[in-house]
Amino acid sequence: MANSILIVEDEPAIVTMLTYNLEKEGYEVFSTDRGSKVLDIVAEKNPSVILLDWMLPEASGVEICRMLRNKPDFRNIPVIMLTARGEEEDKVKGLSVGADDYMTKPFSIPELTARIKALLRRVPESAKKKELVFEDIKMDLVSKKVTRGDEAIHMGPTEFRLLRFLMEQPGVVFPREELLKAVWGENIYVEARTVDVHVRRLRKALNESGKPDYIRTVRASGYSIDKK
Repeated sequence: MANSILIVEDEPAIVTMLTYNLEKEGYEVFSTDRGSKVLDIVAEKNPSVILLDWMLPEASGVEICRMLRNKPDFRNIPVIMLTARGEEEDKVKGLSVGADDYMTKPFSIPELTARIKALLRRVPESAKKKELVFEDIKMDLVSKKVTRGDEAIHMGPTEFRLLRFLMEQPGVVFPREELLKAVWGENIYVEARTVDVHVRRLRKALNESGKPDYIRTVRASGYSIDKK
């Protein structure tokens, strides 16, 4: 499957130019000029890289980048800020909210594509995958569907994120505090025991038909997904 790029830019000429050149490089490209639509598009399309303009209607690129980094599902997607603002303090601000790179307009297309390729090489393999598999459990990360064998498994969004995090690193035992940070986000304040509630819900969803329970509880340590 080709890597995909989301362009968030409100200048049609730049969108057209970027789309033409990036598609020539073999990328799947989609775009929006609405800052308010970015999170929904990212959730639906799961892009490999986001090219994010600083100045946008409704929400600035800095605000959007901050929101992306506060979402556990999106925090590993590389973001390149595209902006006419070249001052050092602006670059620092963009990078400080979680942008991976920064390019000032006008920019060189060969340099941009080189930076995109460099960022893609740095993305963890687990973050590039469109599907995760553990034994008979499959997660489609694009459609957000989970199956076990031939059965569709229905679960809430928090249980989905929890299962995804565990399946990305099977066999690793994660303390509750680490699961809270990874699944709920760094700036969300909930009790550690909240994890226990959602693990029970996840187990119920996965094991309704009497199949083996792969969610392992390690006393005084945490949880993992593993063959017992």
